[in-house]
Amino acid sequence: NSLTLILNLEGAIHYFPSENQVCPDKEPGLQPWMPGHSEDHRVTIGYGRKVLLTTSATVHSIEILNGGKLVIADNNRPIMLRTKHILIGNKGELHIGSPDCPYKGNLTISLFGSDQEHSYFGRKYIGVGTGGTLEIHGEKKLSWTFLNKTLHPGESNQNNYLFQRSWGNRGIIIHVIDPNTGEVLQDDRFDTYRSKDESHRLAKYMDGVEAGLILAMVVNDEGSNNLEDSAKKSLSRLGSQYIRTKASSQYVCQLVSYNSHHLPSAVRPQASISIDMLSNSSILELADQPEGWGSRDRVVVASTDYSMHQAEEFTLLSCPTCTSNQVKVQGKPQFIHMGEEVDGVDMRAEVGLLSRNILLRGEMEPGCYGNEACNFFNFDTFGGHLKRGFRAVHISGVELQHMGQQTMGHYPVHFHMNGDVDERGGYNPPTSVSDLSIHHSFSRCVTIHGSNGLLVKDVVGYDTLGHCFFTEDGPEERNTFDHCLGLMVRAGTLLPSDRDSKMCRDITEGAYPGYVANPRQDCSATSTFWIANPNNNLINCAAAGSEETGFWFIFHHVPTGPSEGLYSPGRTEHTPMGQFTNNRAHSNYRAGMILDHGVKTTKANDKDKRPFLSLVGARYGPHQDADPFKPRVPALIHHFVAYKNQDHGAWLRGGDVWLDDCQFADNGIGLTLASGGTFPDDDGSRQQVKNSLFVGESDNRGMRFPDNRIWGPGGSDPTGRTLPRGIDFPIRGMQIYDGPINMQNCTFRKYTALDGRHTSAFGFRLNNSWQSCPNNNVTDITFDHITSRVFFGEPGPWFNKMQMDGDKTTIFHDIDGSVSEYPGSFLVKEDNWLLRHPDCIDVPDWKAAICSGRYAQIYVQTRNPANLNMHIVRDEYPNRPLTLEGALGKRKHYQQFQPVITLAKGYTIHWDQAAPAEVTIWLINFNKNDWINVGLCYPQGTAFTIISDIHNRLTKQTRKTGVFMRTTQKEKINHSHLARGYYYWEEDTGLLFLKVKAHNDRGQYAFCSVKGCERVKITAVIPKGSPPSNCMAQAYPRHAELPVVDVPMPRKIPNARLVRMGGCND
Repeated sequence: NSLTLILNLEGAIHYFPSENQVCPDKEPGLQPWMPGHSEDHRVTIGYGRKVLLTTSATVHSIEILNGGKLVIADNNRPIMLRTKHILIGNKGELHIGSPDCPYKGNLTISLFGSDQEHSYFGRKYIGVGTGGTLEIHGEKKLSWTFLNKTLHPGESNQNNYLFQRSWGNRGIIIHVIDPNTGEVLQDDRFDTYRSKDESHRLAKYMDGVEAGLILAMVVNDEGSNNLEDSAKKSLSRLGSQYIRTKASSQYVCQLVSYNSHHLPSAVRPQASISIDMLSNSSILELADQPEGWGSRDRVVVASTDYSMHQAEEFTLLSCPTCTSNQVKVQGKPQFIHMGEEVDGVDMRAEVGLLSRNILLRGEMEPGCYGNEACNFFNFDTFGGHLKRGFRAVHISGVELQHMGQQTMGHYPVHFHMNGDVDERGGYNPPTSVSDLSIHHSFSRCVTIHGSNGLLVKDVVGYDTLGHCFFTEDGPEERNTFDHCLGLMVRAGTLLPSDRDSKMCRDITEGAYPGYVANPRQDCSATSTFWIANPNNNLINCAAAGSEETGFWFIFHHVPTGPSEGLYSPGRTEHTPMGQFTNNRAHSNYRAGMILDHGVKTTKANDKDKRPFLSLVGARYGPHQDADPFKPRVPALIHHFVAYKNQDHGAWLRGGDVWLDDCQFADNGIGLTLASGGTFPDDDGSRQQVKNSLFVGESDNRGMRFPDNRIWGPGGSDPTGRTLPRGIDFPIRGMQIYDGPINMQNCTFRKYTALDGRHTSAFGFRLNNSWQSCPNNNVTDITFDHITSRVFFGEPGPWFNKMQMDGDKTTIFHDIDGSVSEYPGSFLVKEDNWLLRHPDCIDVPDWKAAICSGRYAQIYVQTRNPANLNMHIVRDEYPNRPLTLEGALGKRKHYQQFQPVITLAKGYTIHWDQAAPAEVTIWLINFNKNDWINVGLCYPQGTAFTIISDIHNRLTKQTRKTGVFMRTTQKEKINHSHLARGYYYWEEDTGLLFLKVKAHNDRGQYAFCSVKGCERVKITAVIPKGSPPSNCMAQAYPRHAELPVVDVPMPRKIPNARLVRMGGCND
């Protein structure tokens, strides 16, 4: 059992500050109220009655309505109010502090019981109905900050004391120090150089020092001339080098002696001592002054390794000697927590405050009971929820513990269908919640549902089930998460995206009979920030540990639930992104950030058996006003830091996603930019990353534990360290996928390949069936301690057989030679003879070749059949065919092959079955007048109809532009023009020859021309029973040509050298 706090205000709450603001509990006319303790006492406060609760109380329930007001007294005595529920009805008010007069006492509202369900509010709740008012304002405290010094496991508590006084005076200087506080209790100077009396005084002084104190001594200039035996004996008893007390704890102080005659006059000599207190406490050095933090407050220190479970809770202790940026905590850390920048990346652990002086909590049962959640949890998950159906509210300075329920709609903080709650809705300042500590929650942290313009600031969410900061249905826009911290986010049962693999398989509610779950595709998306509409702002936030992902931008093709109909289909997929600045993500399993996928917005049926809101595919292409007919608007990601995420630092799919000043370190894969994938419907976008840092294996090595299965050699040492995926996982910085992408002014540091592990700065998506764009390009790349700049892959673990189409067609353009040291060159896979020429330079360690040329792509779409393989041969290398199996899987009604080709060359195409009845060749990345000649293999007796057309991405209409006529002269195919082309049918070899040529200009980043995608469509009537259409034996050597280098290789940058695997670092 636990707390439910529900607000359902229909009227607006406006706050107008006043210079003479009266604290709520000082308002005239309040009547003291002391109801006593009875769990059967049902309280009604109404009809203008205004009461002041001045002491702890227990009642069955409280209802406030009809002008009634309850105010909690702010005094020096803690107050606990226990009740089953509080219902604030029409014109009822509950006040705990105010914005100008925050509550300073200690208040706990504790809800108990599990019965008395309300039709709307449920059980164990604080509910605010229509016209009700709730104001809660606790003390202002720093919500969270960073460690500023690394905290090591079992680290002792060291207080450094600087001894820097009376250096102008000669003799022995003594300070007596309290070992518990570091405070100097006494100090004196003894000039034992001048006088024996001073020596006697010193001996008497030392004998009088109380046992258990620390005696710190330094000698300035000279002190031995008149140092008598009595003083020497006292020194000897304490030890000539160290002083040890007889207290139960041992304290060690080094005696230090300086001679000031040997120091320059400008130097002020110093002696410092370090007091090693063998007590069960630690000192945290913080980046900010911990405003409002006090003794017995609880804090959590985030993990800085791969596992979020290395987060640790501590209790603060009194520390009079701490500096303004230090706190003392009970206990020693079990794990290392970084408090510094490592290899240029800010890896400081977040430190979040859990305690507040106002606590809303539920009283929990000792174990799980009475609901389906007990199949997955062994503890009570029936927590509280604060549901807000009103239009404006401000709540701050509150701790919420044991909140939320594993039932829909019951969350710790829930804004429910409020519409616009900012200036657009008439509210100034905008509705906000701030300075909240939400921890040990049973369902989310903050939920925004059908509400826009909300400010969520300085909120800590720790140890929760399901998505933590959650936008629900898709229409939520203009909300701002500012300086929010979420960590230890675990799977929950509510939505498919909340669930882990076991929950995904076991919970079949909403699925169609016969559904078989695929957890990694349908579920398994638990995220700290779950953003269902890109037009929301995330600023200065930290996602410091989730079972799956830190930040996930997800798409609802149509709004769901109560929001149904609030926007047109597909709108969010084109909505520009809000501000995403200075955010960080670490210690997540799947990724620090994902921008990809949607949720299923239709009910399960026999064609799609997956439950409602399961994960599905979606593509993001932002445009002005969310209108694809208007200009593109880039999604800007600025200063994002992602480290120690097991799979990806970030996986971002979409058109025009641009990153600037980002940092990626110690991720399995630093960054993958995937294209929008909506070709040809949203052609012309690009992705880019600039001014960013990638670190493969930093000096944050982590710690070895018995339950840590992924530990092995790594780094440039190589020493033992925690690893992201496996000992042999090929760590990559920038994973080049499809494109087009542009990378500028980026640094790669500490990517070290080992025997059996192919680490590289640049790599490619493994087991990839999709295309690779020849316009992917890099410039101004810097390498620092790198053994392998690029690795194209080889058969083996993780890479498998390297037989998928995308594995074979990888390519990128090295514009300035900063990768290959050949400016303007292209890096291609070493065995792709569609792209090579005789002057290409092999780099065996990279499994690559450095080449020059003019490159483009053709997409070859086939129908009837679609389950065949294609062999494409360049005439200059007839013995080097490239076999492609298609990008779409063999069960589709059509297939698509996507080879990269060298322009102005001849090719033949063959099949492992009878040729398809329909072949459409799309010209991709062809500029005006670019061409290739193609010979396609068909069975004898085939008849053809061949046309050219153009497909408009915006109107989705296809317009015929010309026809191809048969010619008996092969040379005539080169004289084709737009309206009329020629094809040559060479029946003895079975080859149909034609020239495919672009007739229109192309935009800089577009796959197709400004008028649309130019295509050639071949419809064939193929004799039944025809054998496989493989004409290679007949085509060559008849149509073979000598290799020609059309674009000369660039000259190598002077004094540059290629870095080979196992060679020297850059």
